[in-house]
Amino acid sequence: MESKDNNNNKKPQSQSKRDTIKALATIPVIGALAYGAYKKRKYDLALRDVSDVFSLSNQQTTITPLKANGEKIRLGIIGCGIRGKLLLRSLGFATPEELQTLIDGSKSDKRDTRYKDFREQEDLNIEITGVCDIFDTFAEQGIAAGANIYREGVGGKTGPAPKRYRHYKEMLAATDIDAVIIATPDHWHGTMAMDAAKAGKHVYLEKPMTWTVPETYMVRDVVKQTGIVFQLGHQGRQVDSYNKAKEIIEKGLLGHVSLIEVCTNRNDPNGAWVYNIDPTANPQTIDWKQFEGDEERISEYMDYMSKHNLMKYVGPEERNQFSLERFFRWRCWWDYSTGLSGDLLTHEYDAVNQLLGVGIPHSATSSGGVYFFKDGRTVPDVLQTTFEFPEKDLTLLYSATLASQRNRGKVIMGHDASMEVGDTLTVKVDPSSTRYKEKIDAGIIKPDVPFYTYVPGQSEVDAITSATQVYFAQRGLLYSYLGGKRYDTTFLHMREWLECIRNRNLKPSCGIDEAFDEAIAAHMGTRAYLEGRTMYWDKEKEEIVRG
Repeated sequence: MESKDNNNNKKPQSQSKRDTIKALATIPVIGALAYGAYKKRKYDLALRDVSDVFSLSNQQTTITPLKANGEKIRLGIIGCGIRGKLLLRSLGFATPEELQTLIDGSKSDKRDTRYKDFREQEDLNIEITGVCDIFDTFAEQGIAAGANIYREGVGGKTGPAPKRYRHYKEMLAATDIDAVIIATPDHWHGTMAMDAAKAGKHVYLEKPMTWTVPETYMVRDVVKQTGIVFQLGHQGRQVDSYNKAKEIIEKGLLGHVSLIEVCTNRNDPNGAWVYNIDPTANPQTIDWKQFEGDEERISEYMDYMSKHNLMKYVGPEERNQFSLERFFRWRCWWDYSTGLSGDLLTHEYDAVNQLLGVGIPHSATSSGGVYFFKDGRTVPDVLQTTFEFPEKDLTLLYSATLASQRNRGKVIMGHDASMEVGDTLTVKVDPSSTRYKEKIDAGIIKPDVPFYTYVPGQSEVDAITSATQVYFAQRGLLYSYLGGKRYDTTFLHMREWLECIRNRNLKPSCGIDEAFDEAIAAHMGTRAYLEGRTMYWDKEKEEIVRG
């Protein structure tokens, strides 16, 4: 079969096929209208055009080049555990042992490009000058990563070793550190962030922003008073599919959105925070007293919990006893953790806030319990939280279980269409839609089947094995695709923070205002669960009040 171009010249079949696919690409109905379907049914493209009711820009999110000769930024990291080492790796620093694993993987599987990607990752013009951890082994690993400036495996050349600090305040007093990354347990987040800001250090803080409600106001005040550049670690702000989702919502292509459902489903001990205990850990290699905090700090926490009749959830006796379980699995106890609300709900809430600008909820109601992991933990492994936004005529439902891996996406439900958002994006038109009624009646749009699908650049399945990694990958929290190239989302988020430090006219995407919204929302959910009642936000007084 041959076709002709505009000059009546014959074109080869392959060129005709390419032209057809190119034409189809301009129509936002992907999947059902693949080339094979077109060839079989010979659709009339004019009849299939829905641009009058559904039209999106073709603009792709790109990465802005770093400024040439930008100032070198000297970083210190506080906390080199699981997340801390991942943050270092995202910045381009990994231990020789970590990289050797990637090197070996690339040799055994040509599709494994992780080491190649790491080697080619953009140089952010930074130096790790300080490492602080109260566990000797973690500190040594952080130092080894910081010194591995040539990105080589075991036996490779390394650079100068960062200085080891045994107390974070000693690091904050150092003159050769411009900014700090805080990746400690939750109960230290607010305190360390405030101390760092007061010391004039810019702050990248892992989520959640704070452990208790009073800290939330204090951190916001200190960050604004000092003027440091603050970024909260919600790397989902860098996910490309979210940009397309935001455009769809803002153009009203879903109709009025009245219900959003977000979920957490994980089903392995690691996903439930039962992390491995390092064999080198003991009372001699861990500064337990510093992990717990001084007497004044513990007393403040006890007073806060007592004020809200929550003493049944704390363990004052256990806090005085060295515990490897508590040190490595601290997320399982309210004494150090913010539970599902602070650890995983915050990712989902921040994504919704990014897409719809919902702000702080009017109310929060929670339920759940410890239903599967009967290991002495006090935080729930099943949690349901309902946030109400009456000013937007909107409800946000969060549903979580750590004992089932059934995939449930982030679904935004509108009158005219629903949209599922994660590493990809899918829109399905509602059968009772007003906006698309004529197209539905004409058979142009088929309801409840994928109408629009956006897959930002991904072509191969990544080598992801653990349930936790799969969970984050499905939500787009591991990688994003910009200009057709894959990027580590944490790399992009930290890169943005560094550029804001260099150029103070730029604003971080998850700065202190966004972080305040996140923290208050999470605390409302937590308080609702702990106190067994609905919590409300008094917008005028800026305080959480009981129902």
